Amino acid sequence: MPFTPTQLERHARHIVLPEIGGAGVAKLSAAHVVLVGMGGIGCPALQYLAGAGIGRLTLIDDDVIDLSNLQRQTLFTPADVGRPKAEVAASWVRSFDPELNATAVTERITPANAAALLAGADVILDGTDNFATRLLVSDTATALHIPLVSAAIGRFQGQIGTFRGWLPDAPCYRCFVGDAFDAEDCDTCAEQGVLGAMVGLIGSFAAMEAVRAVTGFGEDTRSKLHLFDGLKPLWRTLKIAKDPACTACGDPAQAA
Repeated sequence: MPFTPTQLERHARHIVLPEIGGAGVAKLSAAHVVLVGMGGIGCPALQYLAGAGIGRLTLIDDDVIDLSNLQRQTLFTPADVGRPKAEVAASWVRSFDPELNATAVTERITPANAAALLAGADVILDGTDNFATRLLVSDTATALHIPLVSAAIGRFQGQIGTFRGWLPDAPCYRCFVGDAFDAEDCDTCAEQGVLGAMVGLIGSFAAMEAVRAVTGFGEDTRSKLHLFDGLKPLWRTLKIAKDPACTACGDPAQAA
């Protein structure tokens, strides 16, 4: 489809990038990205995905805004305290670019509804804060053959990886963490603390990986996990191997 004059001007800086260009902008406009979690990672990720012109955005979060969120979830204001995060975030998208389709889902993602909520996405971006949800999202993305950008933070550390576990040579998120964390028993930011600027860094990186997954620019990052230590500061990249015995993407004979 031809771009409107507004789209041409709005996305000019992407169009002139040879690695993205008009074809990439068209892919972004036609893409559907589901963000699971509209907290510290989801807020900056959403802003840059909307800026990139992702045509359809589904925002899943059952939480409401608390005053303590504003230290890092800078999409929200004091006037939003008590309101559902997903609804406020979707309203922001509509104000930012009325041409984008933003849907708020104010229910918790569960084994009963995960497949229905995630089906049809081109990319899933998970920024949730507990292993049970992260593994559920990963297992569902693997089953549905949808690329998963998984991002996490804690204190001064962050990690980002893009997973395509249905491919024979690529791991899923469960290959990385294993089966021991399906219970909702991990520490949260409220208990451990988190540097506010860390979520901006990691959320923006996650948005970049989602744009990469849609447009195909640059190198294929499957099987790579990027780690950032904000205390040093230092980036590291690890190679994750596919686990043949993984209960989500491995060989059923070995997983049994």
